[in-house]
Formats: sequence, C-alpha cells, structure tokens
Amino acid sequence: MNTVVLSLLAGTSDGSAAPQGGAFLQFLPFVAIIAIFYFLIIRPQNKKQKETQRMLGALKKGDKVVTIGGIHGIIQNVREHSVVLKVDDNVRLEFNRSAISSVESVAKEDKGGKLEDKRDEKPDDSEADDK
Repeated sequence: MNTVVLSLLAGTSDGSAAPQGGAFLQFLPFVAIIAIFYFLIIRPQNKKQKETQRMLGALKKGDKVVTIGGIHGIIQNVREHSVVLKVDDNVRLEFNRSAISSVESVAKEDKGGKLEDKRDEKPDDSEADDK
C-alpha cells in the first residue's frame, strides 16, 4: 500500500522510486520565486527602512523638514522621541520623530553664528548650452 502511494506521489506507474534529481527539479520553481521576492521586494524595503532610520537619527536643530501630513517646518528642538517644529512666527508644533517624512534642506551655521539656509541648487544650464 505504501509503495503505491509513494509511486503516485513520485509520478511513476511501475512502483520504482523517482530519480534523485526529480525532487530537486520540482522545488526549483519555488526556490526561484522566493529568490525573486527577496531581491525585488524584501531587500529594497529593508534598505529604505534603514535609510529612513538613519535620516531620523540625524535630525538636528535648524533642519527644514516635511511631516507625513505635509506640514513644512524648521526643527527648533530635538528630543528623544519627538521634535518641535516652527511652522510660523509664533507657532510651534511637536511631532513624533516617525512623523517626519523627509528633510528638505539643512541649515548650516556660518562663522558669525547666524543660521544660513543651504538649499540644493540646480546646476546652471548655461554650461549645457555651450556644448
């Protein structure tokens, strides 16, 4: 009885055992699908999560940020689990660090101790026109 069931599962009709490579070849498509999922879905998601954690850990006073809700502001105070954003002259809001979606630009201090906004500027198109 057991040999009949095994032969049906192995795909043979005479009761002889399937060749050793047959079982591996049957599982090869599943292994390929798992590898595709890993390289196309899981690995990029892990990289993005690490990049986001690095960005949240590097937040500092003076950074211009955007929250998940779309509120733009400048960081006034950084706490362990939250940040205080200045969104207008007399308006300050406190958000969890995880609510920060991106850093727009970083404000740098110049030699006079004054905050100066350093935005990412586009390169001049005049150089491209000369070619």
